[in-house]
Amino acid sequence: MEAEPTIEARRARAKFRAWHRGTREADYMIGGFFDRYASEWSESELAWFEALLEEDDVDVMAWALKTAPVPPALDGEQIALMQRLDYVTIGPAASNRAAGEAASK
Repeated sequence: MEAEPTIEARRARAKFRAWHRGTREADYMIGGFFDRYASEWSESELAWFEALLEEDDVDVMAWALKTAPVPPALDGEQIALMQRLDYVTIGPAASNRAAGEAASK
C-alpha cells in the first residue's frame, strides 16, 4: 500500500499544475494565486485548490472574473481571494518571471 503524499509533495505538484495550464492568461491567474497564497494554506485549503485544478481553465477564469457563478463546492473564502485579482502581475515583472522560468529549464 502506498503512503499518502506529504503536504509538501502535494504543494509542489499543485504549483506545477498551476503554472502549466495551457494558456499564459490561465498560468498567470492560477499560478499567481498559488504563489501568493499557497504558503499559508492548511491541508483543507490545499485540497480545495487541488479540486480547482481539476476544473477547466475557462470556468476557473470566469469564476475569478465574476462572469459566471461559482459552483457551491468551490464557493467560499478562497474563491473570494481569487476574485480580488491582486496577485496577478502584468507588465515587466510578469515578463521577467517568464524569462526566469525559461532560463531555469
